[in-house]
Amino acid sequence: MSRFTGQPSQREQVAEAACAASELLEVLWGRGQEAAPSGPVSPSQLRALLVIEKHEGANLRTLGEVLGSRASSVSRLCDRMEAMGLVVRSPSPTSRREVELRLSRRGHNVLDEYRAFRTREVRIVLELMDPSDVIALAKGLTAFRAAAIGRFGALDSVAPAGSEPGTVADSA
Repeated sequence: MSRFTGQPSQREQVAEAACAASELLEVLWGRGQEAAPSGPVSPSQLRALLVIEKHEGANLRTLGEVLGSRASSVSRLCDRMEAMGLVVRSPSPTSRREVELRLSRRGHNVLDEYRAFRTREVRIVLELMDPSDVIALAKGLTAFRAAAIGRFGALDSVAPAGSEPGTVADSA
């Protein structure tokens, strides 16, 4: 809020618009989670699959750190994903006490399906926009991503906004 006018600043207005757009994307993408040919996957399972894909061979501790969740929650989440055939656990070659996580073929297929659905949904909306607005959006999103990477480093190591340790994987 500007201290001079009492009105929201331009950055606050953009932050609110970005949050609103993010919420719309979540609704669009949620439809894909239910309609996927491979079957429904919860949001926490999807986040875990994305992390495992980026950190292939990671252990439960690493997954928990990236998700911002407790070890017990992550272990239960992986139990469910393994039972669904989405991930494979294997003994670590460097430590007998650790287990490595990898996506199964089905896990890779699920991510491919979600990405295809999300891309299709976003493309439909972009086709309704003025071409100059699409160009401005692309430029803005590129700058936003660069700033986020500059602020947080590897984006896949950032827990979802507003999450507290132990809450991310508990809902799966």
